This record gives sequence, C-alpha cells and structure tokens, in this order.
Amino acid sequence: MSEPRYGVQSMVDPLRRVLIRRPATTGDFAAAGWRQPDPARLIAEHEAFGALLENLGCEVTVAEPVEGMVDSVYVCDPVWTCGQGAIVLRSAKPARVGEGEAMVAPLEAAGVPIAGRLTGTATADGGDMVWLDNETLAVARGYRTNAEAHRQLDEILAAEGARTLRFDLPHDRGAAHVLHLMSFISPVTHDLAVVFEPLAPVTLMQELQERGIGIIPLGEDEYHSMGCNILATAPGVVVVLDGNPNVRRAMEAKGIEVHSYQGGDVSLKGDGGPTCLTRELLRRA
Repeated sequence: MSEPRYGVQSMVDPLRRVLIRRPATTGDFAAAGWRQPDPARLIAEHEAFGALLENLGCEVTVAEPVEGMVDSVYVCDPVWTCGQGAIVLRSAKPARVGEGEAMVAPLEAAGVPIAGRLTGTATADGGDMVWLDNETLAVARGYRTNAEAHRQLDEILAAEGARTLRFDLPHDRGAAHVLHLMSFISPVTHDLAVVFEPLAPVTLMQELQERGIGIIPLGEDEYHSMGCNILATAPGVVVVLDGNPNVRRAMEAKGIEVHSYQGGDVSLKGDGGPTCLTRELLRRA
C-alpha cells in the first residue's frame, strides 16, 4: 500500500509535505497593508525559507506567483488541510478575494483533493484555525472568520469524524487590522505551546489547561514582531522568523530545537511569518 500524499490533523506531527508560493513582485502592496518590499530580497528570502524546510526533511512544492495578488505568498490563509484533503476558504479581506480558488490548481497538481469549499456568506482564514487533536479543530470567531464558516466547516469535517471548537477573538485593534487565532498561539510539541496570554480567550486558556498543554508565555514586545508565529516541523523542532531572542531562549530551555530564517521583506513587511508562508499538505508521525 502506497504512503499517503496528503492529510493534516495536527500542528506538530512531522511535516512531510508542504506547499509554498513564490511571492508576487508586482501589485498594490500599500493597499494590502504591506510596507514596500525590495523585490530581490523578497524572492531571495522566500527561496532561503523553502531551502530551510527541505533541509529539515520536508518535501517542498513551490507554486508559481500570482502577480498582482501580493498576499498570495501567505498560502496558509486561503485554504486549510484536513484528513480528506484541502478546504477552499473565502477571505473577508478585499485584497485576498479569489486566492482560495487560485490555490486549487497547485493543490491538485500536488495530488491533494479538494475536500470542500466555503460558499455564500461564509468567510474564514487559515490563520484562525489550530488543530488541538486529530478530531478537534479550534476555530476563531472574529473579523476574518464568521459564524457561517463555522457551520460549513463542521459539515465538511463531520465526514472524517472531526469537529470545530469555537473561540471568540477580542476586538483588539479592530476590523482593519488582522488578528488571527495563530497570532497568539503556536503549538511546539503535543503538550506545549507558545502563547501571548493577554489576547488569548479565557475559554482557550481553560481548554489548554484541561488538555494538559503547558504554556511558554510570550512578551508583548516580541508579540508585535511575530514571536508567536512558529511553525513546528516535528514535535520539538520549530522554524521561526529571525529575532525575538527571549522566546527563542525560553523554547530552547524546554528542549525545543529552533531554526530561524531572515524575513525582513517576505515576513515583516507583510506581517506574515513561517506559518503564514506554508500550506501543510501532509503531517504524519
């Protein structure tokens, strides 16, 4: 029997296959909320990021850029991967409308079927979703992900015996500024997560405690430089944006192996770290 080529129901199981998309170098960066990047550095940093994932044992599929859609490099948000394949999402951010359907061709070329699509008034970003276990998907309720998305996601996930668990986000800086569930929580092992506690819903903190998941607290200064945007490539092995030394030391003190990449243009100028840059295709222990 051949090995599976897709399926994700964990945030920390070994990352076997991943899709990334080359960055667009043309488009209205300011309208999408970017600080203007240098095109050469944007490309070079993205290539180095992909090489790092390969060095950590991931099979990396690289999709071609979608020129004019500058956020399309952040492939986490337009689709989500579950056990059945990929779920095509619908963005509430005007500059990102259409990115979900633009992901279908590269996903199918990589052998990943489409498990479902959000339709109608449903809106959701992948950054608002975190697997708590292989049957429970934590999904935020906020300005990017709405109630209809929760309803449709529950229908899609029911086919694999999974469900969503809702966590309401604070208003924070309002609808014009992105706040995702993964903005303030990143699992790094099966029983440990980095958390920016001031923004975490009480119900999420209680859920983590009930599950026996420990916390590495993140300071406010490093929250604003994406210190909580952490991609686990295996339990206890993570990729982070270069910088944020305090949370790095805290993770290493817990035995976490930390790998960093330079992302001054591809990450900091667009507010998208390593989780944002990746669409996981296969995680398997």
